[in-house]
Amino acid sequence: MPRISLALLLVLPFPATAQIAPQTTPSRAFVIRAAHLIDGKSDVVQNDVAVIVQGERIVAVGRQADVSSRVPSGAQTIDLGGATLLPGLIDNHTHVLLQGDITAADYDEQLLKESIPYRAIRATAAVRTGLMNGFTTIRDLETEGAMYADVDLKTAIARGVIPGPRMFVATRAMAPTGTYPLLGYSWELKMPEGVQIVDGPEDIRKAVREEAKYGADWIKFYADRRYYLGSDGRLRSWVNFTDEELKMLVGEAHRLGKKVAAHAIGWDGIDAALRAGVNTIEHGHGLTDDLLDRMVAQRVYWCPTIFVGIYVAPGRGGIWPKMVDLQRIAFGKAIKKGALISYGTDVGGYAWTENQAQEFAYMVRYGMSPMAAIKSATSVAAQLLDQGDNFGTIEAGKLADIVAVKGDPIADISELTRVSFVMKGGTIYKQ
Repeated sequence: MPRISLALLLVLPFPATAQIAPQTTPSRAFVIRAAHLIDGKSDVVQNDVAVIVQGERIVAVGRQADVSSRVPSGAQTIDLGGATLLPGLIDNHTHVLLQGDITAADYDEQLLKESIPYRAIRATAAVRTGLMNGFTTIRDLETEGAMYADVDLKTAIARGVIPGPRMFVATRAMAPTGTYPLLGYSWELKMPEGVQIVDGPEDIRKAVREEAKYGADWIKFYADRRYYLGSDGRLRSWVNFTDEELKMLVGEAHRLGKKVAAHAIGWDGIDAALRAGVNTIEHGHGLTDDLLDRMVAQRVYWCPTIFVGIYVAPGRGGIWPKMVDLQRIAFGKAIKKGALISYGTDVGGYAWTENQAQEFAYMVRYGMSPMAAIKSATSVAAQLLDQGDNFGTIEAGKLADIVAVKGDPIADISELTRVSFVMKGGTIYKQ
């Protein structure tokens, strides 16, 4: 199947508004003033601050009076008044090529009736929406049947063809035969696959190499399916791969310098993923004390994706409403145990018209402090990506990924759904 060409993306409709078209080039210098600053690193909110940006990076941060001598000649001053500055937000679980799949019919409709080029066009709107909502970096965890179109989107954003967050991509997630949609159709029909189908260690080795060849930053697989409550009260699941297969998948990915993300919802799937040595657990509704202890010991990150479960549960029915409650309990335990929790929303699993910053409110409601929730989407999320030296905090030397809200997100975390200023890599996209 052909890859999406940049020529297609070049002709997309592009609204010429101040909020979307970049207002500057990275060669310029800025002084951004605001009443407050949350730097993503400290627990202390700084006041009366200025951030000096030259080119794509931050050169100084501090009280306005203290850094005034470092302002470059000709720098443009942006006075945001009583606003609060924060590092650009990071969402470590997105699907830009998916537009919501509450039901199997929603999912099948996209794979059966929308071409990959059309889905890529829709994805350009999704990445623009994410950037306007303050997310300057995303980890996109598979294309759901759109092959390697996420690599093309990443390239188009990096080259300035379209506006969007900095992207880390997983291309095609892996699952074995008969475990992932599209399912239930006549055996006489050859249906599209939502994933890369792999069976056996050697098939998996080749698939990991192929995804790395075509531009995958991460490797993702589906650890389990068919979730149910066991007699022991745990959320159980059917494991998709044998230990031998997962050992090959994780080992080959790590050998090639790629980290591994595991979709793992039930206890059994999480257990299998941890035995294999994955780097992140996605969703994790069935996490228990023993699994959380193993995650902490192995320094495995968790992307809970809380809001998507709440969003799809009424439409999916069955055990899904119960899974929402189990995840709430697991989240509280994870906080107490000091688990590495990174912000991840699974947006695309719900429509991109929903602001992905809604996840923050649920994290706080489930027991996380507002400051910790902000760090989960800034410094902690950057560490998951091994990018802590480049972004995730507002400090000298880091990329100038800066957002602002008019209110106080510590007092009201929902302020993060109302981002009023967005700068990515020294370029202003929203002011």
